[in-house]
Amino acid sequence: MLKPIQPLDTLPETRFESPTILKKLALASRKLAELKGVAASIPNQSILISALGLQEAKDSSAIENIVTTHDDLFRDDFYSAHFANPAVKEVLHYRQALYAGFQQVRESGMLTANHIIAIQAELEQNIAGLRKLPGTALKDGMGRTVYTPPQSHDEIIALMSDLELFINDEMRFAADPLIKMALIHHQFESIHPFYDGNGRTGRIINVLYLVKEGLLDIPVLYLSRHILRTKSDYYRLLQDVRDRDAWEEWVLYMLTAIELTAADTIDSISAIKFALQDVKHRIRAQYKFYSQDLINNLFTHPYTKIEFIERDMNVTRLTATKYLNALTEGGFLHKVKRGRDNYYINIALNAILTRESMR
Repeated sequence: MLKPIQPLDTLPETRFESPTILKKLALASRKLAELKGVAASIPNQSILISALGLQEAKDSSAIENIVTTHDDLFRDDFYSAHFANPAVKEVLHYRQALYAGFQQVRESGMLTANHIIAIQAELEQNIAGLRKLPGTALKDGMGRTVYTPPQSHDEIIALMSDLELFINDEMRFAADPLIKMALIHHQFESIHPFYDGNGRTGRIINVLYLVKEGLLDIPVLYLSRHILRTKSDYYRLLQDVRDRDAWEEWVLYMLTAIELTAADTIDSISAIKFALQDVKHRIRAQYKFYSQDLINNLFTHPYTKIEFIERDMNVTRLTATKYLNALTEGGFLHKVKRGRDNYYINIALNAILTRESMR
């Protein structure tokens, strides 16, 4: 017999007011506030959304064993996803789903069930919507069923409606938003409302909820790398809530993930900011064709191409080629030939992003 999922507001708020949780909450909140400030110090925040969003797409997909390399991902980012390999397509769809969700939250100030359905549709490139058929049972390493999600379409609709209220009605559960984010993530993963893409959709919900709550201006805190590093703990603690009602341990895990990820992201953004300023000053000193549009292009795309410079700077193909080749000779870019085309790697930005992935 399936154990029914209970609405989150049936949990006593006092469960999450222990000294251990409150101490960890203070640390996570402080780091998140610092991250918000550091991110705001980058004038063109689309640079961060693009560079870090692509990194998140890669890491979140890797949790589901959809693995690609930075080179494949950055290179195929500016080619049509139609021509990319299957893993790269999945990652690029994830980034598009993240962007789409961010726009919805920014415009509406809410994160609704319909928004979540739209995010999953963009991610999976279909409009299957909420499950109408029984969900796949989760099994352990021995092949034993450890959890079966809700099987009824009506129950899934009811649970998602209740989750929507929990997400958007601040009066329904008067706990800190970071604690609520942890509870929301667990509830969504337990409902498992879609045929595919539940894990990745759930991780997108995490950062969009923080944006909705005003704790971040843009989606730059991505927990996927921490989850990837601690994958066995993540799944064990998810299940411990179902088996042992171990909500406190789950919340502590998520607060730790927020604290550590915020610290890592601060380091990444600081490195990007330093590299951006360094490259900007050196290009401005060496080349008459310097412009802010050029700098924005180079740091929005780890790998760029002639067509991007044509579009962003409103110049001819010949002029764009001249600019990129000059920057290659100057040591700012690395030129790679692929078939009849060339692409150009931002050496400084690529070093930051690939270095961070190894930490």
